[in-house]
Amino acid sequence: MPFLAACQVTNPRSASWCGEGVMWVYLLLCAVLLLAITFRALGHLGGSPSPFAADSRRPPAPLVTDKDARKKVLKQGFSRDKVPDCLDAVVIGSGYGGLAAAVLLSKAGKRVLVLEQHGKAGGCCHTFNDQGFEFDVGIHYIGQMQEDSILRIMIDQLTDGQLQWAKMDSPFDVLILGDPESSKKYFLYSGEKEYVEGLKKQFPGEEETIDRFVALVKRVAKGSAHMAILKMLPLPLVKFLHCTGLLALVSPFFRMISKSLTEVAAEYTANADLRAVFSYIFPTYGMIPVESSFSLHAILFDHFLEGGWYPQGGASEIAFHSITIIKQAGGAVLTKAPVQSILVNSQGKAYGVSVKKGTDVVNIFAPVVISNAGIFNTYEQLLPEKLRMLPDVQKQLSMVQHGIGGFSVFIGLKGSKEELGLEAKNYFLYQDNQLDEVFISYLNSSRETAAKNIPLVYIASPSAKDPLWEKRYPGKSTLIILAIARYEWFEEWKDKKVTKRGADYEDLKNSFVENLMETTLKFYPQIKDKIEHVSAGTPLTNQHYIGSPRGEMYGASHSISRLQAEVTATIRPQTPVPNLYLTGQDVFLGGFPGALHGALICASAVLQRNLYIDLQWLKRKVKANNAKKRN
Repeated sequence: MPFLAACQVTNPRSASWCGEGVMWVYLLLCAVLLLAITFRALGHLGGSPSPFAADSRRPPAPLVTDKDARKKVLKQGFSRDKVPDCLDAVVIGSGYGGLAAAVLLSKAGKRVLVLEQHGKAGGCCHTFNDQGFEFDVGIHYIGQMQEDSILRIMIDQLTDGQLQWAKMDSPFDVLILGDPESSKKYFLYSGEKEYVEGLKKQFPGEEETIDRFVALVKRVAKGSAHMAILKMLPLPLVKFLHCTGLLALVSPFFRMISKSLTEVAAEYTANADLRAVFSYIFPTYGMIPVESSFSLHAILFDHFLEGGWYPQGGASEIAFHSITIIKQAGGAVLTKAPVQSILVNSQGKAYGVSVKKGTDVVNIFAPVVISNAGIFNTYEQLLPEKLRMLPDVQKQLSMVQHGIGGFSVFIGLKGSKEELGLEAKNYFLYQDNQLDEVFISYLNSSRETAAKNIPLVYIASPSAKDPLWEKRYPGKSTLIILAIARYEWFEEWKDKKVTKRGADYEDLKNSFVENLMETTLKFYPQIKDKIEHVSAGTPLTNQHYIGSPRGEMYGASHSISRLQAEVTATIRPQTPVPNLYLTGQDVFLGGFPGALHGALICASAVLQRNLYIDLQWLKRKVKANNAKKRN
């Protein structure tokens, strides 16, 4: 099946959700009542304490490098006796959507248990060591971490200010079009003014186009807040706003939701290179431009206007400092704890989970169950079979598709970043400026030919981004190479044990490694004799270590249909099973910020209070205090 056939765009104006012959008079009479309900839903402050009642930041402690001390936090293996008594909630999965939800509940006085099937907590925030090198697996860089940003304030509170961020170089992203030896390079600079002025210098004659495009991006990107609102509003009101056109009228985000990135970029410029620059960041949500909603792209474009940041000490520091807070509240984060099923009583309410421990099954009871395992794993694998066929469960599953998989190469090098010429920036190497065409051709390739046609190679040096790296690994450096890859190419070996999938699997994997390394060595010829270690991961690797059912990098597909108002409003933390909640990427959007917002919405639902309002109040206090310190 051609790749494009898998993603059909739904026109929200003709969707059955709206029905035929809207009863205007009835709806208008209902509007006052619905708005009253909305005010209560968005402004309600429940009986639970606020996790953001006070600024919890404290002076950062020195980086913990002792392996045993870190193991006690990140690798606390599951056993029955380690399960805390009198749990308030149990969370399935320690990806940051799960950890953040657990921290928020812990700060509200709840005792929470987080269960992780892998041997190390953190999900895509974890790091691993191989042959004396440390590699991150999912946190390559984050935007909007400047002081006083809402994202920075959120993560500061979730780590008590212990997590520190390093600003990347400027330019932070470099786009390379064509073969590395005869390519065109375009630079993306940190800071909105610098970003825009840099583009204008690189595209003389397109100054007005660039200003107009960035203005549209910023206007539409504000709609990420509208997504959160739709997940909190009563569904009847969302239906009213959508079907009457009021939602599109007040929200540029939802007004542009069905327009593709390719369509909008083409409307603004005929310059193919500039269209590619406008679009280059699309792999960070896993959809090619022609299948990407411009509204989603605007969020990501805007997210990086101020540049990129990297967690000091590596991505595992995010999990390390979050877990400490959960433990301080009487909870725990336990690894090697594969949840087999969600326990549901005779009334159809979730009341705990069962965990496989060797040949035994351990039941753990809690009044609230939160799943960060993703919508597919939660509904198709963890729910009892009789509940999987609930109409509302099937409806939600029909609204989403599996996301695209990824291929990773991890390279360990001898030498410091200075000796090797590595910088704290990312390189996007595109085969051609016709992004849709080369990606469609690649994704429709057979597995035998795919490795020879990889359209994008992402190269970055985690060690160069981390200012604390040299203290931990002197005289060593790392590179990571990423590419998109289809799960179907590797699916034949899905039932084989990791590291024991046979020669044919290794041959296929090595064909990708060889082609990616060939491209990388053209770009970094100086590292050729400094390579000490190379390892790789396929979509099956993601499936094994982070539990993505088809090796997805960003959870459910971020197709245009997923972002429609009906889907946005329907897939929310509350599930058709009472006491069972969803958190993380599939509740909001992919990536670290998306998972974090998914957790915030989930905790709001569990605590029955709007944590966004609490966060805004705290933001005012933090900004005022920071201003006093500066003065």
